[in-house]
Amino acid sequence: MRILIAEDDLTNRNMLAAVLKKVGFDPVEARDGIHAWEEIGKPDAPRLIILDWMMPGMDGMEILRRVRSLPIGQSFYILMLTSKIEKAEIIAGLAAGANDYLAKPFDPGELQARVEVGRRMLQLQDILTAKIGELSQALAEIKTLRGILPICANCHKIRDDKGYWKKVEVYIRDHSEAEFSHGICPDCMKKLYPAFVKNPESND
Repeated sequence: MRILIAEDDLTNRNMLAAVLKKVGFDPVEARDGIHAWEEIGKPDAPRLIILDWMMPGMDGMEILRRVRSLPIGQSFYILMLTSKIEKAEIIAGLAAGANDYLAKPFDPGELQARVEVGRRMLQLQDILTAKIGELSQALAEIKTLRGILPICANCHKIRDDKGYWKKVEVYIRDHSEAEFSHGICPDCMKKLYPAFVKNPESND
């Protein structure tokens, strides 16, 4: 899985990339805020982002606000990397849209654990999005009959919303997923083809 590392300090950036490569991630490095925003704007942008709070060009808070103001679509999991330890500042970052945070200097084990949480969250979101898509498609294909149907008392045709009278089977076919298999009931068989109906009282 690709992961964007937005960190202006070369040493920290190299350390982050090395740790993440070791556990199977494919790091994409951004040297400042502007470069990071350019990477996020690409069609194949990494959806898991480690974002430094303080960067030249554009800081992490500004990038956060821009990412969270994007139209609903592809989701991002953002891990803020910060040397700030004041709770108010951490809360501000989370309120701006960060999913989690990691304090500098970072612990490699904690980094791996927090990044793994982000990877699982994105996988679950993908599964949920796919299920919602399947459900929407299924609902779009479902046709149902509701309400009162105007039906002729003699020929049993049904009047549709446009005022046209249709045979029962045609109307039901157009408004449901039902299919018809035609046959003749015993009563109609006696009426239409009496010669072919055996009289139960007859010895023949």
